[in-house]
Amino acid sequence: MVRVSNNLVGLLNIVTLLLSIPILGAGIWLGHRAHTDCEKFLERPVIFLGVFLLLVSLAGLVGACCGVSWLLWLYLLVMFLLIVVLFCFTVFAFVVTNPGAGEVVSGRGYKEYRLGDYSHWLQKRVDDDGNWRKIRSCLQEGKVCQRMEERNQTLDEFINNHLSPIQSGCCKPPTACNFTYRSETVWDKPSGFASSTNSDCNTWQNDPSILCYDCQSCKAGVLANVKNDWKKVAVVNIIFLIFLIVVYSVGCCAFRNNRNDNAHPRWKGGYA
Repeated sequence: MVRVSNNLVGLLNIVTLLLSIPILGAGIWLGHRAHTDCEKFLERPVIFLGVFLLLVSLAGLVGACCGVSWLLWLYLLVMFLLIVVLFCFTVFAFVVTNPGAGEVVSGRGYKEYRLGDYSHWLQKRVDDDGNWRKIRSCLQEGKVCQRMEERNQTLDEFINNHLSPIQSGCCKPPTACNFTYRSETVWDKPSGFASSTNSDCNTWQNDPSILCYDCQSCKAGVLANVKNDWKKVAVVNIIFLIFLIVVYSVGCCAFRNNRNDNAHPRWKGGYA
């Protein structure tokens, strides 16, 4: 007789299997229409996640419901490794995102961001040319600055406005540059301006395809977003870890049931 724990593992893996299909489909769809670095950057992890969930759920489903002990053992091994990796990532996320915060600018409704305030590990990630090219592509395709420009605000309205870290870091020059405001993404450099000790002032261009996308402040704004997102992900991971531990425990019961069924006649089986 099939045990309760086996049925439960099978049910959970049916749900996971059904979830993996749209995830894998989304990855394949992205792969067919990926023309930019941003789309290609998103495509691979989505396909990997879909395939991973599909294979693991199939192993758990067949192993639990068909009494295939070696598949269930493999399923439990993967689950154990996933728990360890997820635990390590959660701790790592809290550690690397601990430093770094926006600086309040006097008389402004928004904050500004400095790359040096964030962990060295995160700084190296955004300073890498290959990584930044992909991130920059995503920022441009997301039209964050273009949407901000559509507000058509006066200077007073703009300086009292709340800006996201990316809008503050990528769509305008730093306040310390003392550029003259024309619109949200158009700022005039002072007459006679040659260069500044602040590299972002030299990098800024009114060209919509350039703006401050290569500024240190833009990279810092991205890291501010990453920090906020990773904090949320870390909290979700804790909840997910508890769920995985429960599933792993039930899976261990199912594995024990399989071993008992293989060692003894089925009429001696009970419920677990």
